[in-house]
Amino acid sequence: MEIIGITGGKGGTGKSTISSSLACELAKKSKVLLVDADVDCPNDHLILNIKREFLKTVWQRIPKWDYDKCIKCGLCGTVCKPNAIVSIKDKNPIFMQQQCNGCGACAFKCPVDAISWGKKEIGTIFKGKNHNIRFLSGELKTNEPISEFVVNDINKIIEKEKDQYDYIIIDTAAGTHCPVISALEMCDNVFAVTEPTPLGSHDLEIILKLLKRLKIKSSIILNRSDIGDKKIIKDLAGKYNSKLTAEIPYSKEIIDKYSKGVPIIGEFIQKIIKEL
Repeated sequence: MEIIGITGGKGGTGKSTISSSLACELAKKSKVLLVDADVDCPNDHLILNIKREFLKTVWQRIPKWDYDKCIKCGLCGTVCKPNAIVSIKDKNPIFMQQQCNGCGACAFKCPVDAISWGKKEIGTIFKGKNHNIRFLSGELKTNEPISEFVVNDINKIIEKEKDQYDYIIIDTAAGTHCPVISALEMCDNVFAVTEPTPLGSHDLEIILKLLKRLKIKSSIILNRSDIGDKKIIKDLAGKYNSKLTAEIPYSKEIIDKYSKGVPIIGEFIQKIIKEL
């Protein structure tokens, strides 16, 4: 069993297209789970025409005050970094739960143990199947700030079920923020998708630095390889000892298939598979 990450510092480089195409090709001979861990904006189910089914709700702990115990000291508000608590001395705290990240500093600071724990719904995890692929997807609830908690719940499911599959492909969000790190921590091998532009090069270097720090094997997939200067990407590959695995030229055929929810199978997918 191998867990493969598809990631990239820049949005719009084709991570989801490549993830879904790779899953479809591998599923012809192997048991495959495709995971959409871009919980802020999941779209793999659209690319593969998968009807998502509810699997579970994701909850986050939030503080709950016992106002009979509360001495209105205001200390809970002074340690709340996301400013979810407005506390004025001699008045009951005002709590804005959508800003809360559940860190627990308020309960730790309370001198009279007036704070216990409740919970709030922050997201949903879905399942599905199509093209002989099993599918798992998370989605953050609107206006909730902490998407990595949804990814963490996905990771628990992966850990529990991973022995059922030959390959697990995790499509991460763009960037290097917490939900991306949470998704990458599960991976044995990661492909960073980029394009040959100054912006693509800049964001690729950020993700390669992260993968180096996480000590995860990395390779590069160069999408739209004929629109810019490939040398800037090849130079980065050498700098970070990361192999340039596949080059995908700009193609109207790929765009047409993408818009119709049809998997894209080509020579570049076989090159990726050879690296597994």
